Formats: sequence, C-alpha cells, structure tokens
Amino acid sequence: MSESIHGHDVMHFMLEQGGGFSRESLKTAVEARFGAEARFHTCSAQDMTAEQLIDFLAAKGKFVESVSGSGFNTQPEKICNH
Repeated sequence: MSESIHGHDVMHFMLEQGGGFSRESLKTAVEARFGAEARFHTCSAQDMTAEQLIDFLAAKGKFVESVSGSGFNTQPEKICNH
C-alpha cells in the first residue's frame, strides 16, 4: 500500500488550483493528482478514500464558498499548522 497523504496536502492543492470545486470535481482533481487508490489521513482520522476525505473536511467546516460563487474552496486559515 502506498503512503497515506495528509488532508493538509489536499487543502494546499486546492488553494494552488484556485477557483471553485463541486464535490465531484474535487474528487476527480484529487484522484488525478494523488492517484485513484490513494489513502488519506488527518490529525484525527485515517485510511480514507478521496470521497471520505472530502466528506470529512466538509463536516469539519474546512470548505468555504468560492469568491466567484461557483462551488467551494478552502482558505489558508482553515489549515491547522501542526
């Protein structure tokens, strides 16, 4: 199994991409960047698929409506620094 990727890396990736995401477009972008079989973890959860990570981050309030109003993104202050 490949190394687990931290949710922070996904959030930084989102910021780099800019614009707004839907859940489906984010899942597609994450799988293209990190691989369809990639597993993700956060400070409090582990062994998640891309879809599970997106659900987890959404539930934790890590996404905000994009400036353009077309979907959501994240903000640097939503990424914990530990």
